[in-house]
Amino acid sequence: MTTSSTTHVPAEIDLPDIQKLVMRQRNFFASNTTLDVYFRKEQLRLLLDAIKKHEQELFDAMYTDFHKPAMEAYATEVGFVEIELKHTIKKLTRWAKRKQVKESFLNFPAQSHIYYEPYGLALIIGPWNYPFQLLINPLIGAIAAGNCAIIKPSELTPSTSAVIAKMIRETFHEEYIAVVEGGIKPTQLLLQQSFDYIFFTGSTRVGKVVLQAAAEHLTPVTLELGGKSPAIVADDADLELTARRIVWGKFLNAGQTCVAPDYVLVQEQVKEELIHLIIQCITEFYGENPAQSQDYARIVNDQHFNRLSKLLKNGIVRAGGQKDSISRYIAPTLLDQVSWQDPIMQEEIFGPLLPIISVKCMKEAIGIVNKHPKPLALYFFSSNAAKQKEVLQHARFGGGCINDTISHLINPNLPFGGVGNSGMGSYHGKSSFLLFSHQKSVLQRGTWIDLPLRYPPYKNRLPMLRKLFNWL
Repeated sequence: MTTSSTTHVPAEIDLPDIQKLVMRQRNFFASNTTLDVYFRKEQLRLLLDAIKKHEQELFDAMYTDFHKPAMEAYATEVGFVEIELKHTIKKLTRWAKRKQVKESFLNFPAQSHIYYEPYGLALIIGPWNYPFQLLINPLIGAIAAGNCAIIKPSELTPSTSAVIAKMIRETFHEEYIAVVEGGIKPTQLLLQQSFDYIFFTGSTRVGKVVLQAAAEHLTPVTLELGGKSPAIVADDADLELTARRIVWGKFLNAGQTCVAPDYVLVQEQVKEELIHLIIQCITEFYGENPAQSQDYARIVNDQHFNRLSKLLKNGIVRAGGQKDSISRYIAPTLLDQVSWQDPIMQEEIFGPLLPIISVKCMKEAIGIVNKHPKPLALYFFSSNAAKQKEVLQHARFGGGCINDTISHLINPNLPFGGVGNSGMGSYHGKSSFLLFSHQKSVLQRGTWIDLPLRYPPYKNRLPMLRKLFNWL
C-alpha cells in the first residue's frame, strides 16, 4: 500500500467563482439535456467506469487519510457505490416513467398521473468518515433524477478529496457535475447560494447550520446525521454470534461510522459472558496487539484523537485502552460501569470505545432508548419473536437490524435515513431517485361532459353534495 508524503492543498475559490459556477449549471439545466433518461443512464455508466479506473487511487488515498484497510475501503465505499450504480442503471427507466394513480369519482371523467421531474441544481456536502461513499452515493440519486450537482468533499480527508476531484473533473463537464474542495469558507460560500436541493451528511451541529442556510432560500434539505445508536442484547440471544457482529459493526473503520453501535444495553444475567466473548472476538479479528493489525483503521485527525482520549477516562476499561498520538491509534476498547452523566454518554462517540450497560429487562432498555434523542440506528439481539416485536413497536429510531449490525444499509430496497436529531429524509436505491425528484401531480380532465353541481349559484345544492360525499 502506497502513501503520499505531501498534503493535497486545493486551489482557493472565492465568491465570484462560486457564483459563476452556479450560473453555468443553471444555464446547462435550462437546456433540458438532463431530462433525457438515456442521457442520465449514460452519465451513470461513465461514473461507474471512472470509479473502476480510479479504484486503486481511492484505496491508497483512504489509507493515507486514516489507514483504512483496502477490504473495508472496497466493501463500505467503492464496492458499495458500484452496487448502487448498477442497481440504479438497471431500474432507472422504470422509475422515471410517469405513474398513473386511481382517480376520484368526483373528478369524472379524468385521469391522474405523477410525473417525476428533477429539482434542478443540487448541492451535496459529504463527511470525512466514509469520504467516498457518503458523497458519491447521493450523487447517484441526483444524476438519476436529472439534476445538475455541485459536490463538496470533506477537507479532513484531503487525499480522498483530491482523487474524487480528479475523477469527477475527468468524467463530467463542470456545468453539469462539479467539485468544490476546501474547508469551511467554500462551504459557507456555497450555502449562501440558492440551490434547488441540499443533501448534507455530518454532525447534528453542522446540520443545523445547513438547515438555517437553506431556510433563507426555502430550499428542501436532506440531513443524514447520527446519534447514539444502541445495541440491545436479550438474555436469550446467541451470545457468541452477537459478540462477533457487535465487534464487527463497532470497530469497522475504527468506530468512525454513523450507524456503529454506540453503546450496548445487555440483560444483567448475561453481561459478563458477553464481555468475555467480545474480548475474544477483538483478539480473533485484530490479534493480541491491534496496533500491528493491517485490518484496523486510525483516527482521522488530532482533534478527534484528543477528544476520544478524554473519553477513555470514563468508567472502567475492561479491554483495550491503549493509544498512540503519533499514529492516532486507539485500541478497540470496552468500558464498564459507565454513568449516563459521564461525558461519553452525552455525545456520539464516533470512535472505538464501547460502553457496556446492564439492564434488568427489555422494558427498561426501551425506556432508556426513548428517553434520549432518536438514534439513527438500533440493533436488537434476541431469538424471541415476541421480544423482537416489542422492541420494533415501541423503540423509536431511524432504521436497524435484528440480530446484526449495519447490514441494513446494504439492501438498496430499504430507505436509509434518520428521524428527529438523527436526520430527515432517506435515500438508497429508488429512495434516492425519489428524494431528488419533484413528484408533479397532474389531473387531465375530459371535456365531453361538465357537471354543473360545483358551479355557483349554490342554492339548494348542499344536500345533494352532502349525499354524494357520504356515498363516497
